[in-house]
Amino acid sequence: MSQRSTDFVISILASAVSLLLSWPYWRDFEFWPESQVAFGVYFVLGFVLAVYVFMAFIHSLRELFAHETSGHDAGAEH
Repeated sequence: MSQRSTDFVISILASAVSLLLSWPYWRDFEFWPESQVAFGVYFVLGFVLAVYVFMAFIHSLRELFAHETSGHDAGAEH
């Protein structure tokens, strides 16, 4: 599996866990909206946004570690 697809799978899993944690069932439906369509759209858009944010975070973290590693390699040569 390529690095991008691995990041994508991790992002989807993290977003799914976030979605399950925010589901109204766990709160005895205290925050259940009147419009079921609005509820569905809200969670679908939130899921897509969460996948994007997790992918951006993983990419930034990977770059941070790559810069840190290259800094240590350059320091070892001197």
